[in-house]
Amino acid sequence: MAHQTLRFAAGTDVGRRRKTNEDSAFAGPRLLAVADGMGGHPHGDLASRTAITTVAGLPFGDDPAAALAAGVAEVSARLDDLGRRDPRLAGMGTTLTAMAWDGRRFAVAHIGDSRAYLLRGGDLFQLTRDHTMVQTLVDGGRLTPEEAVNHPRGSVLVRALQSGGSGEPDLFRHDALPGDRYLLCSDGVSGFVPPDAMRAALAEEASPADAVARLIRLANRAGGHDNITCVVADVVPAGGARDQRPQMVGAASRGRLARLGRR
Repeated sequence: MAHQTLRFAAGTDVGRRRKTNEDSAFAGPRLLAVADGMGGHPHGDLASRTAITTVAGLPFGDDPAAALAAGVAEVSARLDDLGRRDPRLAGMGTTLTAMAWDGRRFAVAHIGDSRAYLLRGGDLFQLTRDHTMVQTLVDGGRLTPEEAVNHPRGSVLVRALQSGGSGEPDLFRHDALPGDRYLLCSDGVSGFVPPDAMRAALAEEASPADAVARLIRLANRAGGHDNITCVVADVVPAGGARDQRPQMVGAASRGRLARLGRR
């Protein structure tokens, strides 16, 4: 199969209830990634920034899966180091959902409750599984999916990248098809935009940038209770996404690596 390329866009908004944006995201020709600093913990913005700038600086070569796994381990090490150097940073943490592209398929690393979705043939599929207490209860048959939607502890994480922690990500590969559209988002999107509205936004908007803008509007109209961040990418024929530059948004854009996006 001929290699494909990605046409992408990233966007973020602080929302209507928060004063600080603790989300970070990156979109580039080899990597899509979203991180959500853990609410209620110190310095979530620094944690998400560390995650995104670390994976954005990875040298993706012939084995994106190995590079991504090593990058997640490096994020954990950097968070630990920051926590040891400054006690005020102990316990800070972040989610991370990242997809590394090799021209035909993605390597995926996921931990926490940010999500990756696929729109294929007009249908929306969730590619990742939330690492939350509520999802664990659903998996164990103690809650129904309907009961889980409005559960008061729906955002309590059981796995994350955290200073002093040892959270292990889910790692897997995913084969892409021409015409696929992918969404990576923080729970400021997935927690407030219903699946039907999410599917419609992805299916009806012509460009990734328009889809990103519409999803942010929908999340704010739903109350903007959390920071709102998403990345949308289309799989298009090689040469179909010219003159695109990597995009880094949110907390990560306030502290970029000098060698951002090196390959």
